[in-house]
Amino acid sequence: MAVTNKTILRMTFNTAGNKTFAISLDEPRPDVSKSEIEAAMETVIEKNIFLSPSGELVSKRDIRIVGTTTNDMYDPPMA
Repeated sequence: MAVTNKTILRMTFNTAGNKTFAISLDEPRPDVSKSEIEAAMETVIEKNIFLSPSGELVSKRDIRIVGTTTNDMYDPPMA
């Protein structure tokens, strides 16, 4: 049993096909700034690094840093 904390940076883009495409990165640097993330997203768009099923990434839609805490309450007995 253990308590674990996890942080994810989720960058969401609009695609040429009017859909969304998200890139998630585990454990972002604690002091990462909004401007750094936006600059990285602009680079992804400008360099056309990813092609989604609904086309090229064309604009930024959302940026979220999500934190979760998991409390594992049960460990099965060892055989």
